Amino acid sequence: MQRRPVYLNLFKITLPATAWVSVLHRASGVLMFLAIPASIYLLGLSLRDSSGYNQVLSILSHPISLLVMLSMLWALIHHLLAGIRFLLIDIDIGIEKESSRRSAWWVVIAALILTLMIAGVLI
Repeated sequence: MQRRPVYLNLFKITLPATAWVSVLHRASGVLMFLAIPASIYLLGLSLRDSSGYNQVLSILSHPISLLVMLSMLWALIHHLLAGIRFLLIDIDIGIEKESSRRSAWWVVIAALILTLMIAGVLI
């Protein structure tokens, strides 16, 4: 009997909340890393002179820039909260299945709420 390769439809596979937090933790880290050059450029431009500062203000007031800043804020908060969760798991706190699932959902919900709260204060 020949064994044929199995077709895995990745769109039908559902990941548990713990896996989503892990994937989002990695994605948020990559997102923050990729934002470093743009952040350094904008900081340097803003510190150059007053016209550079005004140019940065006009760049950051654009709606797409606001969306990018909001996603960066979420990435920072999510990465921090998920990192704390993973550190606690490393010292055997919250390793049971139910508490791990619950802490994963708390990370997702808390990151969204904190992002919206901080964005509301900043805007």
